[in-house]
Amino acid sequence: MAAVATSTTTIETLADLLEHLGGIHPNRVRFRPAPGTATEKDVLAIHDREGRLYELVDGVLVEKAVGLRESLLAIALASILRSFVRPRNLGLVTGADGMMRLFPSLVRIPDAAFISWDRLPNRRVPTEPIPDLAPDLAVEVLSVGNTPGEMARKRQEYFEAGVHIVWQVDPRTRTVEVFTAPDQSTVLHETHILDGGTALPGFTLPLQELFAELDLQGED
Repeated sequence: MAAVATSTTTIETLADLLEHLGGIHPNRVRFRPAPGTATEKDVLAIHDREGRLYELVDGVLVEKAVGLRESLLAIALASILRSFVRPRNLGLVTGADGMMRLFPSLVRIPDAAFISWDRLPNRRVPTEPIPDLAPDLAVEVLSVGNTPGEMARKRQEYFEAGVHIVWQVDPRTRTVEVFTAPDQSTVLHETHILDGGTALPGFTLPLQELFAELDLQGED
């Protein structure tokens, strides 16, 4: 796996750092350990101690943007993916705390992902908490805290790591933007059907079924 090209040589201020990370809000950047010094051990220790999810970007801990509606869609989509993958024994489907080392010093946590057996060492479930791998399909459900710059950076990293397709799900517009390259995408609306493309041939999902999760209600 080749190293992703990043540069921190021009970072001199907090503003520079936030821009480097995609223009994110400063409340998502962990100050201790100091930015630039964090490691995967810190990612795991904070998760074990506080139950909070941080991605590791160039030695900086960036808290994963989350929300209830986003979680609802992520778990629904992961469940639908698993229902397709598991009976066919195609590989693994992970959820919103599935950490992956895309490159050295770069740990990302897609909201859902499909990983084919061919990408897994010995075609088995990894035993380490942060395995060195990239999924075939990565799903990012947009939260309010996500910025366009952050998502553009994530997509660049995913594709450089070998991801085939990225689904960017937007609960507010009820759309899924399907990326086949960092800057090549198709926007699907609620009336469209999502397919697995080259990452998961044969998979289809009417998006109306997915976004119906946002309209659930109990009986009076």
